[in-house]
Parts: sequence; structure tokens; C-alpha cells
Amino acid sequence: MIYMLIDEKPGTNLILKGESFKYLVKSRRQCVGDRIQFRSKDNMEFLHECEVTSIQNRSIELQVIASKKELVAPVKSLHIGWCIIDSKSIEKVLPSLTEIGVSRISFIGCERSQKNFKLDLKRFNRIIESSMQQCGRSTYIEFGTYKNIQEFIEEYPQTKVLDFTEKTLDAYEEVSTVLIGCEGGFSQSERVFLETQDIFRLATPMVLRSESAVMAVASKILL
Repeated sequence: MIYMLIDEKPGTNLILKGESFKYLVKSRRQCVGDRIQFRSKDNMEFLHECEVTSIQNRSIELQVIASKKELVAPVKSLHIGWCIIDSKSIEKVLPSLTEIGVSRISFIGCERSQKNFKLDLKRFNRIIESSMQQCGRSTYIEFGTYKNIQEFIEEYPQTKVLDFTEKTLDAYEEVSTVLIGCEGGFSQSERVFLETQDIFRLATPMVLRSESAVMAVASKILL
């Protein structure tokens, strides 16, 4: 059964056109009688089950069969402070981070972040929506931006930091906010500033790319 996010508010009947029509009819080959589950972006709490009643040249009509309050949300909450890297690398792991259950990502302009990287948060949200439709999640990842690490830590003083150290992350350790560096890691001045934070590493001798580290930390904490 297909699950979709739509802008419309389902009433008794629902008529979809444009990209939604193309996806359902051209890509998914939906037929009259098929049942599809929807959530309205205006009210994500409710899951609507609809039946296809008519397909025209440019529109598909559905009848709402049942609606129920059903949230599908992460059991734990994890906020990742992520020093900015190439957007293409971020985009590759966003679907997986959605499925794993990351609650919030704050992008931080660290000293070793390349200044030419521009973040398209609207595009990130579109990628997340596609992933939500695949995994069934009904809550978005929230995004934020910070000029530097100091600004981020000031707002989230209990942040734990992934870096090179002796202490490894315990699978049973409670972590709500974690800071992960960009390619090349933290600068010396940033490390000095972070000395008072709780710092840990992953139990691997390999050096991970930034996006690999984000995936590994999120998986270990949330799954």
C-alpha cells in the first residue's frame, strides 16, 4: 500500500493533479479500486486511507475510506550538530538519517568547512519527504544553521563531541545532542574550545568521512 504526503486537506473526496497525478498514474500505475494512504502536510497526525474512484487524463480522484490518528515518530530524540560539508554528500545520507530517526540537524560553519558550500534546505526537505513516504515516518527532521561552534555550544552546552580520544561511545549512554566535524576534523582552536565538553570516539581504527561518522553515530545511539 502506497503512503504519500500531500498539500491538500482530505475531505470526503480528494482530487490530485500535477506531480502527484504523474507519480500515482504514470510511475506507480495505480488503477481504479486501488487503496492509498495519505497524510496532509497541514496535519501530519492523521493517516487517511483512500480508494481510487476515477482516473482522467490529468487528474485522479479518490474517496476517503477511513481516517485515524496515527503518529509514526522516533522513539528517541537525537540532535546532530554537523559542521558543513558538500551538500551532495549530505543529500546522500539524508534519507537514511530520516529512517534511523534523527530529530534535528544543525549545520555549523566550522573553520575547516569550505566557504563555497551553500545549503539548500528546501531541497533537503523534499528529499526527506520522499524518504518519509518510503519508511512511513510522520515527523520531519528539523533544520537549523549556526555561524560557528561557539554559537552552537552556547545554545546547547550539554553537547557531546565526536573526536579522537580514548573514550568510546557506550551503546547504553544517553546522548541527546552530538557535534560532528567536517572533512579534516576540528581545527586546533576549536579543539581547545571543546576541551570542556564530553568527547568520545567510535570503536574503530579507521578514519571515517564526515557523513559516515554521522550515520554511524546516529545508528549507534538510536537503533
